[in-house]
Amino acid sequence: MEKNIKKLKERFAQVEKDLQNPQIIAQIDKYRALSQEYDELREYMANFEELAKINAALKQAESALQEKDEELKKLAQEELEKLSQQKNNLEQKIKISLLPKDPLDKKDIIIEIRAGAGGDEAALFAANLFRMYTRYAENKKWAVNLLSSNRIGIGGFKEVIFEINGYNVYSNLKYESGVHRVQRVPETEKSGRIHTSTATVAVLQEAEDVDLKINDSDLRIDVFRAGGHGGQSVNTTDSAVRITYLPTGMIVTCQDEKSQHKNKDKAMKVLKSRLLASKQEEEAKKRGDARRSQIGTGDRSEKIRTYNYPQDRITDHRIKQSWHEIVKIIDGGLDPLINALKEEDCRRMLEKA
Repeated sequence: MEKNIKKLKERFAQVEKDLQNPQIIAQIDKYRALSQEYDELREYMANFEELAKINAALKQAESALQEKDEELKKLAQEELEKLSQQKNNLEQKIKISLLPKDPLDKKDIIIEIRAGAGGDEAALFAANLFRMYTRYAENKKWAVNLLSSNRIGIGGFKEVIFEINGYNVYSNLKYESGVHRVQRVPETEKSGRIHTSTATVAVLQEAEDVDLKINDSDLRIDVFRAGGHGGQSVNTTDSAVRITYLPTGMIVTCQDEKSQHKNKDKAMKVLKSRLLASKQEEEAKKRGDARRSQIGTGDRSEKIRTYNYPQDRITDHRIKQSWHEIVKIIDGGLDPLINALKEEDCRRMLEKA
């Protein structure tokens, strides 16, 4: 750990120096990246400084134990126990922060939500999840961009695909892939019976050109008139785009934009991210990785969470932990769940380290 701390201190000093360099300040992208790194390193430095203060206080408390005054010795012993606990907690926090970072954590993402079992109620639940993630993104000052949607008349989604851009987006939302289950009385249910419905969530890293190359000859692009609810371009112009990736038969359709060009760009963005996810999954299997993350497999078939409205309880089945205040969480208050998943993931990684 000492070697890692030394390296981080040296890197912090270098970044601090670089941020004062006029040549770097003039390069906006480089300056922005260094500023983000500086903010991360500053958190490390704060922990290291706190640890140094605790160690100094421990030495003072140990010296006080040599005093003849029994009252002073008693106070020193109490202080020693308190400081020792603080040191253990801080060292654990530092160990976690020094664990190898997932190189994908800083990636922007594309989230795909699809209604599962439960008919219209499942589509309404998909809309709830969409709102939950968009509100969470707004709280984090991230940008959300709708890529594709298939709405139903009562306000739900059979499918909704959107991208989230911002700082450490994948790091926070990578645990959300899987089956989400809701138990509640549907608005359309007059008898008051509790229904169980599901929706699947897939979190994909947004693919860049360096991640994979797609040959034009592998694509078939069809255009057609958009359908759905409302909009001036619905059924009037050939603005909708369907892209088929011929080697696998994968199909992506986008029709939300009035512009055919914009729909094509959005469809390509989704296609690239899906292909990147497939490529990463194949590579992981070749390496024999059971899972990229210690928390869940990220598989759409894995039931990860239940939202029980009658009991005002959300349960994450992977870590067997529950929270109340569903309305607050669905309104974007996801931090307690995400922090618990991160902590459990780090704990398991420390066990294997």
